Amino acid sequence: MGSPSRGGSMGGKRRLKRKRSGVAAVEFAVCLPVIVLLVFGSIEASSFIFLKQSLSVACYEGIREAAKPGSTEAQADARALAILESRGVNDFEIRFPSGVENLQRGDQIICEVSAPTRTNSPIAGEFVSNRDLTARVVMLKE
Repeated sequence: MGSPSRGGSMGGKRRLKRKRSGVAAVEFAVCLPVIVLLVFGSIEASSFIFLKQSLSVACYEGIREAAKPGSTEAQADARALAILESRGVNDFEIRFPSGVENLQRGDQIICEVSAPTRTNSPIAGEFVSNRDLTARVVMLKE
């Protein structure tokens, strides 16, 4: 019942399947580095966005504490410090360039919080050039 040509076509299908698997392996080898770069790049970008948001929240919370009547710079620092530590930020710096204690009601209070990207990078800290991210908030003393 089987024809001789049918057996010949099965051998051709096997050869074609081997060629296809070879092409798939080459495509995978070409695409894998691009996919890996996209994934790790997305993780790094997300990490830096989280860092910038953490600095902004800590700066805002610190200045809210500093704006209260009778508050001290130590209290404002402690509030910002608690936020940064809870979010796992490393090597940060909290500054109040205009001070806190000597300001009168209606005076501007300035808070700046900064941290380097290198020590706060989950993956490529040594491969990405270091930048200092800074958040700055200005508010009036209550």
